[in-house]
Amino acid sequence: MVLLHLPRIGFSILTPSFSVSTHFNLFAIPKFPSKNTLFFSTIALSSASKSTISPSEPIPITHLPDPSEETRLEFPLEKLFVPPETDISGDNVALSTRILKGSNIVLSKYARDAQVVQAEFIKSSVRTEDCPSDGVPEFALVGRSNVGKSSLLNSIVRRKRLALTSKKPGKTQCINHFRINDSWYLVDLPGYGYAAAPQELRKDWGKFTKDYFLNRPTLVSVFLLIDASIPAKKIDLEYAGWLGQNQIPMTLIFTKCDKRKKKRDGGKRPEENVNDFQELISGFFHTVPPWIMTSSVTNQGRDEILLHIAQLRNYWLKH
Repeated sequence: MVLLHLPRIGFSILTPSFSVSTHFNLFAIPKFPSKNTLFFSTIALSSASKSTISPSEPIPITHLPDPSEETRLEFPLEKLFVPPETDISGDNVALSTRILKGSNIVLSKYARDAQVVQAEFIKSSVRTEDCPSDGVPEFALVGRSNVGKSSLLNSIVRRKRLALTSKKPGKTQCINHFRINDSWYLVDLPGYGYAAAPQELRKDWGKFTKDYFLNRPTLVSVFLLIDASIPAKKIDLEYAGWLGQNQIPMTLIFTKCDKRKKKRDGGKRPEENVNDFQELISGFFHTVPPWIMTSSVTNQGRDEILLHIAQLRNYWLKH
C-alpha cells in the first residue's frame, strides 16, 4: 500500500479532539478535525519548461446548463455541493438547470474562463519544495494505480499523449506539473495501492505525496479518482477519510463510468457504485464532497470538470 506513511483511517478511529488551520474553505466539512495542524511555508524554487502543446483555438465548453432545458432535480439540497457566495433560493426547477451533468455540483458565478487554450508539461519533482514556485493555483489528480489518471488528464486537455499512459500500473512515480493556459496547474501524483512496486519505492511515494498534500499552499483541491466500474475498495475509503480528517479540499472523480457490468454476473451499474461509495464515506463528513462521473473513453464529465475547476480556481484567486 502506497500510504504506508499515512494514518490508516478506519470508520471507528476518528475522534474529535483537535484543532486545525485549513488550506481553503471551499470543500466538504469533515465531521472530525485533524490531529495535525497544517503549516505552510513559502517555496522559492525554479522550474523549466520541457514541452509545449498548443491548440490553434480555445477548446469550447459544450455542456453549459441551458435554462430552457427541463431537468428534474435529482438530489435533496443536503446532497448538493453549493459553492460559497452561491444563491440557491427559488424553485427546484430553476436550481436543477444549474447542477452540472453527472454530478452534485451547483454552478456558481465563478464558473468562467473554463476553456483550455494551452497545455504544457513543466517538470517532475520528488519533493514538495522542488515543485514550481510561481504561486498559481493547482489541482492534483490521485488514485489507485490502475484508475486511469493519465487518461483522464489527457481527456481534460484533449491531448492523446500529454500525460504518459500505460497498461502497466505504477508508471507515475513523481509529482508531475502540467501548466494550463499559463495560469494554473494540473498535477499528476503517483498512484497508490500498486502491490508490485518495490516496498521502498512505495514508502517514498507515500511520504512525498503526504507532504505535498499538507504543505503545498497553492493546492486548491485534490481530485480523488475512484473506479466506478467496481465496488468500493477499502484503500480508496481510507484515502478519502485521511483527506477529510486532514481537511484537504477534495473532489471525488468517478472514472470508467462507460463500463456496464451485467447484473446476472453480480456486477452493479456505475451509478450504483457511485452511490455506494458516497454512503460509505458519509460518516466522515457533515456535508457531502463534490463529485463528478467521468469516462476517458466517451469523454463524459470532461466539460463538467473544467467548469468545476474554473469556479474553484476563480474563487481561490479572489480570496
